[in-house]
Amino acid sequence: MKKSTIYTLFICLIFTSTGFAQGGKRDKVKALKTAFITNELSLTSQEAEKFWPIYNAFEDKQFELRHEKMKSYMKRMDADLDSMSEKEAAVLLSQLESVEEETHQLRKKLVADLKNVISSHKIIKLKKAEEDFNRNLLKQYRENRSSKRN
Repeated sequence: MKKSTIYTLFICLIFTSTGFAQGGKRDKVKALKTAFITNELSLTSQEAEKFWPIYNAFEDKQFELRHEKMKSYMKRMDADLDSMSEKEAAVLLSQLESVEEETHQLRKKLVADLKNVISSHKIIKLKKAEEDFNRNLLKQYRENRSSKRN
């Protein structure tokens, strides 16, 4: 599995396990991400007008896919894995791979759709901006958890 895929799944799991969608936290993070990406890509108003509906649809589908499907899979994995039969494990693994493939196809569709809106250079900058944002978010999460323990 690619390092970025593992990282993305880890972020997703953190948000799912901490009740990320509760209390408007998801909306707050989404607003911060929007501002961060807009700044990093230096989108013109014409680009932004076309970019954000495409990107938001992608984000919504990705969140739904990960939140709904991965949540149910994680519950099954939280059960006693040692008592899971090989057949059950194979089925679960196949389902996890399917979610990863769906996520990959969503990303490919995003890139194809964005090619009509922004340059390839900005699409690459988008990928970097997403990773930078997630890295910063994870860092803040760790710092907040650390300060709450002390």
